[in-house]
Amino acid sequence: MELLTHNLQLITDLQTQLTNKTIVGSLTFLAENFKGKVAFSTSLGQEDQVITDIIFKNNIDIQVFTLDTGRLFNQTYDLLDLTIAKYKKKIKIYFPDSAEVEEFVNTKGLNSFYDSVENRKACCAIRKVNPLKRALKDVEVWITGLRAEQSANRFEMKAIEWDNNFKLIKYNPLINWSLEKTISYLKENKVPYNPLHDQGFISIGCAPCTRAIEPHEDIRAGRWWWESSQKECGLHAK
Repeated sequence: MELLTHNLQLITDLQTQLTNKTIVGSLTFLAENFKGKVAFSTSLGQEDQVITDIIFKNNIDIQVFTLDTGRLFNQTYDLLDLTIAKYKKKIKIYFPDSAEVEEFVNTKGLNSFYDSVENRKACCAIRKVNPLKRALKDVEVWITGLRAEQSANRFEMKAIEWDNNFKLIKYNPLINWSLEKTISYLKENKVPYNPLHDQGFISIGCAPCTRAIEPHEDIRAGRWWWESSQKECGLHAK
């Protein structure tokens, strides 16, 4: 109970301290007050490219990392390479445990995630959640590119909050941004982005699990389109 009270007070204090600060100011504040313990996870989506640009352009001391599931689109790998070359900054790459992948594929099948939600979540756990746990092992503040309008689950999230799943502070600087504002930033600042976005791929994950969406469809409709779950993989569970 004491730990919970401490965490809630910490979040309340940070909410007050970050009030009226710009995103640059907030990221700088967190980097200075949690030195060496702040990390940004990028999936190289539009929102993440905005934050990457802000961090790198302003030389903010925040580690930037990404998860290579082994099944990403070629365009995503190309964008990763282009982003590193543009900013001349390091993006650390985390891979899934090869033994876990081998066991899952040999037991369940290469594309068994299509067969059941259970298999899909197991695949996500191996390829994404477990590597993220390693990436966040010594981190105290986790920066994400989440936006409220992306899903019902994310609509309830705050700019600064306690992530009880990973037991750390989570800062979502773009939580109240619209997709239009995100795209405008990319264009105005000439930030590289995945060309698949221009082909109807709004939310881009692993290639077998992502499709383009129609104009009338929900933003997350292209993720795991064959099932009717909450369209989350476990990285940002409440």
